[in-house]
Amino acid sequence: MEESDNTVQIQKGDHLFKPGQSGNPKGRPKGALNKTTRAAMVLLENEAEDLTRKLVELAKGGDLTALRLCLERLIPRAKARPLSDAETLPESVAEALSVVLQAVNEGDLLPSEGRALADILEARRKAKEDEEIDRALPPLW
Repeated sequence: MEESDNTVQIQKGDHLFKPGQSGNPKGRPKGALNKTTRAAMVLLENEAEDLTRKLVELAKGGDLTALRLCLERLIPRAKARPLSDAETLPESVAEALSVVLQAVNEGDLLPSEGRALADILEARRKAKEDEEIDRALPPLW
């Protein structure tokens, strides 16, 4: 069976597309919107005021989804904040985790803040463990 020119090219590594090289070096411009998004924006452009008014009416009428949407626009999402109480945690990692869990349960900490503290406590636990291992092992040189 005879090999085609294309097969020979591929076997020699003479490919059209090179690894790590884009077929479109300029790529899609930043901020470019796809056709569907542009079409939706055009359709909603003249309706924004009426839609907003309707959303507020629904929220006032008890529609929880509408209420959530309104509140999300009015009150920005909570962002990370300095954790001033972190230095007052007990030395014991287990006790400190209990304090963090209790604070999350009581609403004093956001779950994401509790998770961040738990990660810090785990790093502290590992560091202590490594120090103990280093002290127990004889020096290598």
